[in-house]
Amino acid sequence: MKQIPSVNLHDFLSDDANKRNEFIQNIGKAYEDIGFVALKGHFLNQELVDELYTQVREFFSLPYETKSKYEIQGLAGQRGYTSFGKEHAKGRTTGDLKEFFHFGQHEPPANGEEYPENVLVDESPAFNAVGQKTFAALEKTGCFVLRALALHLGLDERYFDPFVKGGNSILRAIHYPPITEEPKKAERAAAHGDINLITLLMGAQGRGLQVQNHQGEWIDAIAEEDELVINVGDMLSRHTNNKLKSTIHRVVNPPKSAWHSSRYSIPFFMHPVSDMKLDVIPHCIDDEHPKRFKDITAGEFLEERLRDLGLRK
Repeated sequence: MKQIPSVNLHDFLSDDANKRNEFIQNIGKAYEDIGFVALKGHFLNQELVDELYTQVREFFSLPYETKSKYEIQGLAGQRGYTSFGKEHAKGRTTGDLKEFFHFGQHEPPANGEEYPENVLVDESPAFNAVGQKTFAALEKTGCFVLRALALHLGLDERYFDPFVKGGNSILRAIHYPPITEEPKKAERAAAHGDINLITLLMGAQGRGLQVQNHQGEWIDAIAEEDELVINVGDMLSRHTNNKLKSTIHRVVNPPKSAWHSSRYSIPFFMHPVSDMKLDVIPHCIDDEHPKRFKDITAGEFLEERLRDLGLRK
C-alpha cells in the first residue's frame, strides 16, 4: 500500500444500506491493512477549524513565561501546556521538537469518572472556548467511526459507546517551531504508535506525517483540506488481537529550506473510561491467531505508557 485510503462518513450515516455496508467494509479493510484512513464527512465545519487554528497560533506565539504558567506539575502533561522537548517516543530519550497544549472533558462525565480539570488560559477566553467546541465535534465523529468498526468486528453497533462517551479523551494542539540549528537525532515526532483507541488528526495537509506500511516503507500520509486522518491506537489493537493495526508513524523534519516555518497539527486522542477492559475480544482469537496480549484495563495501560513517554515518573 502506497497511500492511505479515503472514506466518507456520510456513507455510514446514509439511509442507503449499500453505502453504509461499503463504508464498514472499506474502513475495516483499511484498518486491517495499514491502520490509517482519511475521513471526509466529519462533524467539524470550516468556520470552527479556521477559528481553532487562529487561536492555536496566537497561544503558541505568547512568550514562554506566559505559556509556562499553564504547565501544571503532577498532571503528567494530561491537561494544559507541555513545553518544548519534554515528550519523547517510547524507547527513546531524545525529546521531540514540539510543544503542545491539552484539553480534556469540559463537564464532569455522568459515568462517575474523575478527570483533572481543564487548564484555562486567562489571556485567551476564545482559545478555551474553541478547544471545547472542537473536542465535542471530534468526540462525536469518533463515536460513529467506532460504531462502524464494532459492526466490522461482529459486535453490537454501540459496543464502544459506554466506554468512550465521557471517556478520558484528549485534544492536543501541537506547535512544531521553526528549526534553528541542525537537530541532533531529534525529529518533530519520532516513530511511535498511539496509546488510545483511535486518533483523529487535523492538520495533515502537507508533507511531514509518515506511516510505515507492512513492507517497512515510510509513506506520506497527506489528507485533503476537508479530511481528517484517523488511525488505530494500541488500545484498540490489543483489544482486537492486532486484527486492527496500530501502525507506527512519525513527523519528519522538513527540508532545510523550510526550517523557518512552524507546523501545527491537532490530534484528538480518543480514550475510553479507565476501567474498560482491554482483554482480547474472544472471537478475535483462533488457532491461527492465538491470544497475543495480557489482560489489562485502559487506565493501567495508560499509566504504563505515560512512564514510557517520560511524562510520568
